[in-house]
Amino acid sequence: MAARKDLFSRALSVPGRLHMAAHSHHLWPDVTLAAQVQAWEDAVVLADHKWDKVMGEVHPAAQGLVARELSLPSADTVVFAPNTHTLLAGLVSAVGRRPVRVLSTDGEFHSFRRQAQRWVEAGEIELTLVETERSDFAERFFSAARSGTYDLIFVSHVFFKTGLVFDRVWELAALARPEGPWVVVDGYHGFRAVPTDLAAVADRVFYLAGGYKYAMAGEGAAFLHAPPGFGPRPALTGWYAEFGDLEGPPGGVGYARDASRFMGATFDPSGLYRFVAAGRMLEAEGLTTAAVAAHVAGLRDLLLAKIAAGEAGPLRDATVVNPPGDGPSARFVALRHGSALAWKTALAERGVVVDVRDDVLRVGLSAYHDEGDVAAFCEVCRELS
Repeated sequence: MAARKDLFSRALSVPGRLHMAAHSHHLWPDVTLAAQVQAWEDAVVLADHKWDKVMGEVHPAAQGLVARELSLPSADTVVFAPNTHTLLAGLVSAVGRRPVRVLSTDGEFHSFRRQAQRWVEAGEIELTLVETERSDFAERFFSAARSGTYDLIFVSHVFFKTGLVFDRVWELAALARPEGPWVVVDGYHGFRAVPTDLAAVADRVFYLAGGYKYAMAGEGAAFLHAPPGFGPRPALTGWYAEFGDLEGPPGGVGYARDASRFMGATFDPSGLYRFVAAGRMLEAEGLTTAAVAAHVAGLRDLLLAKIAAGEAGPLRDATVVNPPGDGPSARFVALRHGSALAWKTALAERGVVVDVRDDVLRVGLSAYHDEGDVAAFCEVCRELS
């Protein structure tokens, strides 16, 4: 496919900026402006009745987009929330014992990392972490997971700092049981980045992601796929979870039987409007995850070749943490070097947007990039010291 700059004309028209951080804050496509305006107009025209449209049309449309992308048997296993932290907190609250025994890794995003550390301090969970940047990571993680001592197993499909893809993560589904352990896959860097088919494991695995990155919708549209029978009664619950077909003790707190059992309370629905607009655009334009991933892979290979040839200045001295392999790849290049932060700062001064995680410089590519962008990026990098 060719780069689709035409779909991002407003974001790309910002003068003096070369955006090479699609993995971080993906640029919003033009269609999301109309969606944002529609959300405002519905609030003005429909007023109190806007929720009839939000929950009757917009939320179901967003659920359908997720279900089609992930090959889920049913869209009603998908629930949205303002952010993944809200969904994570609700999910853990549904575990029926304390402390919750959790297996995870040292490479999880901050929404899990920080909360998990605080839960440990508070005695809410017992946490075991497996190092990700070891050649035997998968074997060590599976060995720990099979020990049978955990209530919850939380791990990323694509690790946010390094871009390493845990392509065996779905094998964990064989361990999942409603009584525990629960398997929770953080798919934020995988959703619409790496082709993902959950059809065979949807009845056993939780999947957590959102619109901020490759779904191109921005904030306010995180989602959870919740397999039926797992976590029927979250202790942290909002009043939206009591709508629909309820189950629960007589006179007690009732919960919806589908994924809306994890819903919170009143929220800003504009993120859902954007999520639906961006998702429908991708479908209408034939921009499948596989097609965009193939486009990005070509640009990634070009970038890495230029770096190796010295055409990106000092970046040639960095270590490529996630070199291309035989399996699926992340949508960003991770470069480890002691000067990563200094490079990021110097690039920002020159109008080039990248980001840094510790000592790793991340360069993210997407449908709006072409070979000219890669060349322009490398030209600026040659000015770095």
